[in-house]
Amino acid sequence: MHRRNVLALPLLAMPLLAAASPAPPLSAADRQVVARIAAYLDAIHTMKARFLQIAPNGNTANGTAWLQRPGEMRFQYDPPSPLLLQAGRGWLLYVDKSLPQTSAFRLSDTPLGILLAPHITLTGDVTVTRVRQQPGEIDITLVRTASPSQGSLTLIFATDPLTLRQWSVVDPQGNETRVSLFNIEIGGTFDPALFAFKDPRMQKGQIPNNR
Repeated sequence: MHRRNVLALPLLAMPLLAAASPAPPLSAADRQVVARIAAYLDAIHTMKARFLQIAPNGNTANGTAWLQRPGEMRFQYDPPSPLLLQAGRGWLLYVDKSLPQTSAFRLSDTPLGILLAPHITLTGDVTVTRVRQQPGEIDITLVRTASPSQGSLTLIFATDPLTLRQWSVVDPQGNETRVSLFNIEIGGTFDPALFAFKDPRMQKGQIPNNR
């Protein structure tokens, strides 16, 4: 992929700036669904999966994802992609090995920060603005309660059994980046080296550009 075609990739990492409208209150039935999903997500401490990413321009990328709560993640893109997303120490790094710089974003400001939180409740710091149920699928849309103008994250679950299968992020212009998960493995332990920062500035506690 060319550099101009991967700019949509950091939608998974960068704070969103889409305007948000007040959401109507959830029904009692919707709140029960949200509680069930929160319990499911909170029970996942480690997960490995293959992923397919579809950018707004239709470009696709494949790779392997490792998530370890709280706060650690690695999205390793298959060759020949030079891209890597890595989370740890409260930061999310966007690495393009074809460029000399590493970009860093505060994990708490990103959509992935919701999934990597120490405790997932989907209340309080996070507000569910929409619940949609259809045969075999549940979709929920989330915003950060204190800053809804950052935009939203939609999580898509299969229902039998309840399984996170996909998420999507939409930018201020309405462009959507969608990530689908396959071959999901829940539980187990990972090599700590997966989440070790290779950037020497991060190892020394220094943050690269794009704070």
